Amino acid sequence: MKILVTGAAGFIGMTTALRLLARGDEVVGLDNLNDYYDVNLKRDRLARLNERPGFRFVQMDVADRPAITALFAAEGFERVVHLAAQAGVRYSLQNPHAYVDSNLVGFVNVLEGCRHNRVNHLVYASSSSVYGGNTQMPFSVHDNVDHPVSMYAATKKANELMAHTYSHLFGLPTTGLRFFTVYGPWGRPDMALFLFTKAILEGRSIDVFNQGRMQRDFTYVDDIAEAVVRVTDRIATPDPAYAAERPDPATSSAPYRVFNIGNHQPVPLLDFITCIEDALGIRATKNFLPLQPGDVPETYADVDALSDWIGFAPATRIEDGVRRFVDWYRGYYRV
Repeated sequence: MKILVTGAAGFIGMTTALRLLARGDEVVGLDNLNDYYDVNLKRDRLARLNERPGFRFVQMDVADRPAITALFAAEGFERVVHLAAQAGVRYSLQNPHAYVDSNLVGFVNVLEGCRHNRVNHLVYASSSSVYGGNTQMPFSVHDNVDHPVSMYAATKKANELMAHTYSHLFGLPTTGLRFFTVYGPWGRPDMALFLFTKAILEGRSIDVFNQGRMQRDFTYVDDIAEAVVRVTDRIATPDPAYAAERPDPATSSAPYRVFNIGNHQPVPLLDFITCIEDALGIRATKNFLPLQPGDVPETYADVDALSDWIGFAPATRIEDGVRRFVDWYRGYYRV
């Protein structure tokens, strides 16, 4: 198939595009290469993709309406994997306009491109952040998620609502994927695993928020990519059991679905740090701090719906995934 992957120079985007290329799909990768973090890392990810037959890169911002309109009209994509977004919970407190431009304006441009050019399935990145103030564990796609606690989370919830509208009005099949704390080789420099590894190797202390009383459902990037590809292959359909008097947030009478992608095994933050220390062979000096605004103390994914839908759920052990990241980091940065 001919598939558009937006955010192709990103962490999940690169890994997903590689998997699609490996099975013979034609992939057009789109990215604006912004400087939210090190552009050289993004360019090196792209270099890996450019080595593969069937890949073509387009530098473009999803918020550029005329450019996105022209791209969709010219290319005739069969499916779209929309991973481009302004990421990061904490940065959304400082620069909310970046989230509106990329995550809202950009998303409606992609929706319009799909609507007017006969795209037969749109798969897009949502986030575990949509669960916000929810405290019932594990987080289920069947639960209400109307209480976000960051601008980033609010834009991802809005994406799900916008997607449903297009599924309902225009019959566009859409599937939203709520990613849970993705980690692994080529990961983002603003994520805890990267920050901790870098600081420990440089002999600096690490900041441990909420006094270390945090748990995250860390999910290995290869598992994420496998699930994304499988979901892309299974086009969203209306749920025959959907009942409007008892609405299920995860399904609809329209061709619309939402799934969690998580490891279904939350890991205490201090255990996660121990895995990094073991992989590095260095003990960390910890600086314990309060919970940050916009953050949540725990995430835990119920992945039953995903497993039922595609016959797969992430299962990489945290020890294995962290070690693979550390091996990549030391090789990439020669430390």
